Formats: sequence, structure tokens, C-alpha cells
Amino acid sequence: MSSFDVIVIGAGPGGYVCAIRAAQLGLKVCCIDSRAALGGTCLNVGCIPSKALLESSHLYHLAQHGFAAHGIDCVEVNLNLAHMLRRKERVVQKLTKGIAYLMQKNNITSVHGHASFIAPDKIQVADRELTAAHIVIATGSAPVAIDCAPFDDIHIVASTAALEFTTVPPSLAVIGGGVIGLEMASIWSRLGSAVTIIEAQPRLLSDMDADCAKTIGNIMRKQGTTIHLDTMLTAATVRKNQVELTYGKHSQAFDKVLVAVGRQAYTEGLGLDKIDVPCNSRGEIEVDTCWRTAADGVYAIGDVIGGAMLAHKAEEEGVAVAENIAGHAGHVNYDAVPAVVYTFPEVAAVGMTAAQAQAQGLQVKESKFPFSANGRALAAGSSEGFVKIIAEATSDELLGAHIVGAQASELIAELALAREYRASAEDVARTVHAHPTLAEATKEAALGIAGRVVHR
Repeated sequence: MSSFDVIVIGAGPGGYVCAIRAAQLGLKVCCIDSRAALGGTCLNVGCIPSKALLESSHLYHLAQHGFAAHGIDCVEVNLNLAHMLRRKERVVQKLTKGIAYLMQKNNITSVHGHASFIAPDKIQVADRELTAAHIVIATGSAPVAIDCAPFDDIHIVASTAALEFTTVPPSLAVIGGGVIGLEMASIWSRLGSAVTIIEAQPRLLSDMDADCAKTIGNIMRKQGTTIHLDTMLTAATVRKNQVELTYGKHSQAFDKVLVAVGRQAYTEGLGLDKIDVPCNSRGEIEVDTCWRTAADGVYAIGDVIGGAMLAHKAEEEGVAVAENIAGHAGHVNYDAVPAVVYTFPEVAAVGMTAAQAQAQGLQVKESKFPFSANGRALAAGSSEGFVKIIAEATSDELLGAHIVGAQASELIAELALAREYRASAEDVARTVHAHPTLAEATKEAALGIAGRVVHR
């Protein structure tokens, strides 16, 4: 039997970061994953491959529709999807090899296989038993299926298969208007598919600012995507290599259907019943504020405990748990965790919306500055969207920020830092921003809280 100080189950962003931080703190660490390649869902079939295809498809779309405005004439633009997919795989392989290197560098034992609890301090992997005083569950999440459209991985697929289409589907239905649905819709719409989004809720991106959701929906419609809101899918039947969908008052055949209605905690085969660790009604492992489960010495982090299903949230939890185990004071400020949707333009947010703040009894001020009044955005030809800042009316504390625009994923970092340090809108407004930059829109939005906008 092999003994360790810490065993981490799952080598996704939360798990491998937890393992590395624990090793840095001098602990003997083992990391177990059922995939041969490290990195979990995010790196292998999620965040990274999707962003690679989003970037490639955006460039293809620009070559077709955007370069001419810059005086660049493309006589003929051809899609080589096979090469695009190979590039995506090269990116993934480089990063998974990088994680394997980091594991070796930090003297972490990597074990390939499915882990199951024997006891709170003992794990079974195939015919091998491993023991540790501290075990961290970081097994992530899996796509949610719906009864009326079960996955067959050919016609009706989850996001993993949607990243592997070897031909552009002439028509694609996306069930779900959340982050995954919008990103997958963007990829295949740019590459030539006729995409229809079917969302049961009255709006897209139900967890984000309503103004941002409405704006990106209108932009995607202009880009050619059909969007049906407040519409339930009621039936899906495969006929002659197409899927006949019934939704609302519509009946329509599609070549492919992507079901993207969310993800759920993945605990299959862990043997949680053997250590008396309960899950809640959503299947998530219940933890306390230090990520401890009901079993002594067993912790859980990331998607498997619910909350925002974000790789960077899981990473921070992994760091915090490792530090707590080593006797330090690990902490995660959930009020300052940013979220991003990688459409074009991007959508990014941190902190509260105005509605959320008001629901907590706070009095707020709100300011919005459009990229159409920003010099860098106009020069780049990417002037759609805005920066919105929410501040507490009396103290001027920055409560939240919401962006629709090019490079929103990068711009949000400044506002996440401001939220982390509980900065005021005036603090952001008085910070010198380089000119010309997209970030000047952030400064102007902050100035607007005090009615001091300069460039509008």
C-alpha cells in the first residue's frame, strides 16, 4: 500500500493546481485521474479546445467579412476544417504535456485510473490501494441530459462531440442559451452552419446582467444566428440522418443537435456511501466553508460542489484547500470571481448586477460607457458593446462590473482586482489609463458614477 499526505482525485484545473500547491508546501502528493491525459474536462474537451476553435473560426469569419473594411481584399477564402481541428489538438497536447511536466517537477505521483473510496483515508484504483490523511475530491462535472433528446453522440450530442465535427453541419440546433450554447453556436455559425438557439428561459445567460444578455443576443442575431427565447423543446426524433425537433409552435429538422442545458456534479463510482458523504438534491457534494465534507480528512472542490462552474474558481479552491491542509489560511473571495463568455464580442462580469445588489437592500448607482465612443475600439473596427459599472450609492464601493466588447475577458481583470480590494468607482476613475486603449472605456464608466464622463 502506498501512503501520501494528500491524495487528489481528479486532475482538472482544481485538482492539478491543488496537487501542485500542496507539493510546494512540502507535502507528499498523489493525483489520480481516469484520463490518460491530465487537465480534466477543461483542458481536454472544454475550455482550451473550444477557445482554440473560437479563435480559428473568428479569423475565418474576419477573412470573409471583416478584412475588406481594413483595405485587405481576399480573393478566395477556403475552410480547411481538418487542419483547424489538428491545430486545436496540438494546442491541447502541448498543455497536457506541460501539466505532466509540472507534476514531475513537483514530485507528484500521477496515477491513471478510476478512484473509489474504501475508507475516508483509503482509495482503491484498480488493484492498487492508496492511503492519505487528507483526500481532496475534484472530479468535476458532466453534461446534463434531457429526457426528450437523449444523447446518441452522432445526431444529438454534448459539447465534447460538438468540438469534433469533421464536417460543418448544414444546420445545427443548440438547446440552451448559456455560456456553452453561445460559444458553440458562435463557432459553427462562423464556419457556415445555419444555427438555431432554443432557450427555455425568457432570456439568454440567465445568471448575467440582463442588459449584457440582450445586447449579445441582438449581436448574434445580426451575425446570422436564429434565437428562440421562452421556448421549450418537447420532442426530438432521428429520421434519415436528421433530427426532427418540436419546440414551441415549431417543428423543424436539423442535421445536428447540441444539448447544452448545463452541467452536473460528477461523483459516479466514487463510493461516497462508504464514507457517509452526502450529496444535495442537485447531486453536489456538501462542504463547509473550508471545503471539508462530512468525512474527516475528506475535502471537495470545483464543479463537484456546485456554485459557479468555472475553471479559475476551482483553481482558487484547490490552492485554498492545499494551504489549509498545510496549516496556512487558504481563502477564496467568491465576490471577486469573474465570468466570461467567449463569443464575439465577448461578455464578462464580476461581482453583482444592479438587481442582485438591490435585492440585498443596497442603494446603487449605475454607469454605462459604449465602445462606440472609444478611439481604440473604432480604430480596430470593434465598437459594439459597453462597460457598465455598479457602485454603492453612499460609499461609492464598486459592487459589480459588466462588459460586452472585444477583449472583455482581459478588461474584466482590472475590475476583478478593484472588487477584490473593495475599491471605489472613484479609485478606478482616478487611475491613469493608457491612450488609446479599450480600457479607457472602463475609466469612463467609472467616471460616470459621479457624472463626470469626458468623452460622451
